[in-house]
Amino acid sequence: MWRKVFWIVSLIMFALAAAMYDANPIATHAMLYVLTPLFIVGLYDMFQKNNNVLRNYPVVGHMRFILIGLRPEIQQYFIETNQDGMPFSDELRHLVYARAEGYDETLPFGTQRDTYQEGFAFAMHSMSPTKLGDEHARVTVGGEACTQPYDASRLNISAMSFGALSANAIRSLNMGAKIGGFAHNTGEGGLSPYHQGPGGDLFWQLGTGYFGCRTPEGNFDEAQFKAKVVLPQVRMIEIKLSQGAKPAHGGLLPGAKVDKEIATIRGIPEGKDCLSPPTHSAFSTPRELLHFVQHLRELSGGKPVGFKLCLGCPTNFMGICKAMIETGIKPDFITVDGAEGGTGAAPLEFTDFLGVPLNEALAFIHNTLVGLNLRENIRIISSGKVVSGFDMLSKMALGADMCNSARAMMFALGCIQSRRCNTNMCPTGIATQDPSRSYAVVPESKGQKVANFHQRTVESFLEVLGATGVHSVDELTPDHVFRRTSLTEILPFRLIYQFLEPGDILAGKATLRYSIYWEKASADKF
Repeated sequence: MWRKVFWIVSLIMFALAAAMYDANPIATHAMLYVLTPLFIVGLYDMFQKNNNVLRNYPVVGHMRFILIGLRPEIQQYFIETNQDGMPFSDELRHLVYARAEGYDETLPFGTQRDTYQEGFAFAMHSMSPTKLGDEHARVTVGGEACTQPYDASRLNISAMSFGALSANAIRSLNMGAKIGGFAHNTGEGGLSPYHQGPGGDLFWQLGTGYFGCRTPEGNFDEAQFKAKVVLPQVRMIEIKLSQGAKPAHGGLLPGAKVDKEIATIRGIPEGKDCLSPPTHSAFSTPRELLHFVQHLRELSGGKPVGFKLCLGCPTNFMGICKAMIETGIKPDFITVDGAEGGTGAAPLEFTDFLGVPLNEALAFIHNTLVGLNLRENIRIISSGKVVSGFDMLSKMALGADMCNSARAMMFALGCIQSRRCNTNMCPTGIATQDPSRSYAVVPESKGQKVANFHQRTVESFLEVLGATGVHSVDELTPDHVFRRTSLTEILPFRLIYQFLEPGDILAGKATLRYSIYWEKASADKF
């Protein structure tokens, strides 16, 4: 039908153009300049063999693809409510913008959340609230084997590599960390000059590709690591086992972002996709992992060393705990990344269907360490969709000692959630290596906004924490936060996640789930 319409309309229009030529040749030429390209496009559409819609609907079928291209903007600007947007709602995005810019962040006329919806979480306030000072905004990381412990902020910048983010974005984040006195995780892309330039504290992340301390074959290079880890900026070392958005997959940096500079920093070929292997070559068992932790601690001169993981098979983590007991080696910290964590590029199946969400993972890892008498001196860092002071409080109620935030920090830089991170066409210049786009990020301005967001969020956390009536973070328990489980019932986190007492697993008093996993776990295999 549409093919016939195309031919009929084309013939009519060309006939009109011919008939008008003597009367108005200028108008005829203008018409032909428009009609001829459309006619050529229509011919191509009808005879190409790749696209069904264009083959059946020449020319007009292109409207479908134009509208698909505009759909995300139409959805975000005109259709979404304040609570609808994913992965972050409009309300949360604008909370970050307000704090970063120093605007009024208060809300009028009451909450827009449905407080009777299943899953709604809230904290119980006290009739005797407290006021907590800035000393509660920091926590010391470093166990018995650590000789250079780090006094960390309760909120830090989560792992984002140079390559995934532009040089100006990395420089802005580190400048914010310097101004605000908090830390910046390098991501697995290695220590770039842009991480080091502003002078902010760094958590150096070692992924499976060992970028920045890598042999030509892709293995861990001890000499390179030792030469860089002594930098005063490097305050902690994090071994990345897995990431929430793509567990068991390894990092992915599209070739479009791998320019000469990134290739040099990482030690990889220019212009080709950089896919980290899914597993480490430096170790292959829980026991070997802990010996690697100890080795890095020694090479670093006693700095805190830990690992990051998205919880998967529970026996894998319990195997690491068995290795801790058998070797006597403990990490200084464990970063728990929820399955809802973000990334610049990942397959849909990994992003949507693999990994344990953050709350469940935090509770399990905290409970396991407590039940095995391993929790003391091991800090737990929560990573995954941490935006507000309440987010921080709820994660710490589940066992975290501190939080990392990535995408909220990107919002502070000006991210608009366009979700173009994997295309090198980020409209705000944050997640791109295109200099004409990254020009938009001005470190001197954006660094201050990152610091502003951090400061006001930590202040909010302390204020909400004080509202519960506790006198320190250590007094916060799973009894302080509740979740609606049905229209007529709310339960504290303690009952939802079944918290253990110290030594319960060792004494055989843990729930059946923990007991079964503990029995199957091995220190000699994942």
